[in-house]
Amino acid sequence: MTAAAVPLPRRTVLADALVGRRTLVKDALLVVAGVSVVAALAQVTIPMWPVPITGQTLGVMLVGATLGFRRGVAALSSYLGLGLAGAPIFAGLSGGPAMLGDTSFGYIIGFVATAAVVGWLAERRWDRRPVLAIALFGLASLIPFAFGIPYMAAVMAAMGIQLDLGGALMLGFVPFIVGGIVKWAIAAAALPLAWRGVRALDRAAD
Repeated sequence: MTAAAVPLPRRTVLADALVGRRTLVKDALLVVAGVSVVAALAQVTIPMWPVPITGQTLGVMLVGATLGFRRGVAALSSYLGLGLAGAPIFAGLSGGPAMLGDTSFGYIIGFVATAAVVGWLAERRWDRRPVLAIALFGLASLIPFAFGIPYMAAVMAAMGIQLDLGGALMLGFVPFIVGGIVKWAIAAAALPLAWRGVRALDRAAD
């Protein structure tokens, strides 16, 4: 019998289906794994100014959906905190308190909110069916911009570069549309497929 075949709470997420009964040690290891996934995908980077294109958003969506609300928020909060403390886990192996003045830091703040929303909806099974998964990860793709664009504009204003709304969108949103759609599609396909695999293993174990 697979771990997923053990009776679990109704709001189980993928991590619980894979590792079985929750413990503090398992939760801590999953949070560390979540930080590692986002840190690794942050290094998949296309340098751009003022904000690079990275794989972080895909990592955030996968981590949030897999771990659920609390562990997802813990993972992304840890990622943010460790990076500010100096761990080289942000894009381009960057980190440290100086990142607070970086034009891209607002997006990292938005990752915590993204993980919260994705995790909360995944606990309500939005990640299991393709149509709901498309809606879930489409929403998740937009959340970082709600934090990142105003933060970028504020940092640039402090640098003496004033942006109107159109200019902020041209720099902080438009360049990311194609990549965002690709990451959205990957996440929306991967999670329902993973759940299908879990169900197939359960049937094979019966």
